[in-house]
Amino acid sequence: MTDDAPSLEALPPLRDVIATHGLAARKSLGQNFLLDLNLTRRIARAGGPLPGFQVIEIGPGPGGLTRALLMEGADHVTAIERDARAIPALRAIEKAAPGRLAIVEGDALAADYPALAAGRPARIVANLPYNIATVLLTGWLSEAHWPPWWASLTLMFQKEVAERIVAAPGTAAYGRLAVLAGWRSRAHLLFEVPARAFTPPPKVTSAIVRLEPRAEAVEVAPALLSRVTAAAFGQRRKMLRASLKALWPKPEPILEALGIDPEMRAERLDVPGFLALARALASERERGVPPAG
Repeated sequence: MTDDAPSLEALPPLRDVIATHGLAARKSLGQNFLLDLNLTRRIARAGGPLPGFQVIEIGPGPGGLTRALLMEGADHVTAIERDARAIPALRAIEKAAPGRLAIVEGDALAADYPALAAGRPARIVANLPYNIATVLLTGWLSEAHWPPWWASLTLMFQKEVAERIVAAPGTAAYGRLAVLAGWRSRAHLLFEVPARAFTPPPKVTSAIVRLEPRAEAVEVAPALLSRVTAAAFGQRRKMLRASLKALWPKPEPILEALGIDPEMRAERLDVPGFLALARALASERERGVPPAG
């Protein structure tokens, strides 16, 4: 740290930073800023031990969580920010923590995350922009190579989305997202974040979800699992023998061979059941059986 650089603790309050740089939150960017440092530090700690990991943050905005990650011991944080207005605020943090913060100005949806991890085990810790949160998560869970480059994901979602990620079979929230998350990760809802914690406050409660990859995840093509869950949950009120006709003209023999009740509805089929269906679909493709429809 240079003699004229402030420490992280001495940086201006985030409200002052927002005012100085004209950082009014933009709905088009899905922005809602967290200004309470106690809360951001709690989120940083929820990310797990940070020393020794490449920490990646998406949408840092004025840098509240960025500061917290550095204060909680992250050796290095890579912050991806699309909003050019926020870059000067992040530069001030970079100056206060020399060599520990890399700022990537660009679209998080287009980022090369394995390259950003630079061969180190990575933890993603982020207050994700609501408008791209699910797309980012499904991309990280659908990596071609598994185990993936990331060691953990600690992410903020709208509470409703968080509940869908961790939902169990037989519950109303159980669907495609829960199957994908349950297949390749262990997902836990850690705690809720009230709307009043944000500036501006959103109309919904948020929640923090932590996901850790399952090294032993069954090998299935993500695209085929997506096809199976899309068919099953696309008509979730129907029995599987009806909803899966988009994949098999006569699903009953397939279901019965796998030990799945054809009269079951999608919301009651567990993750191993969906994986078995995806493997059956893969086997047919390998044998050259044409898809239904």
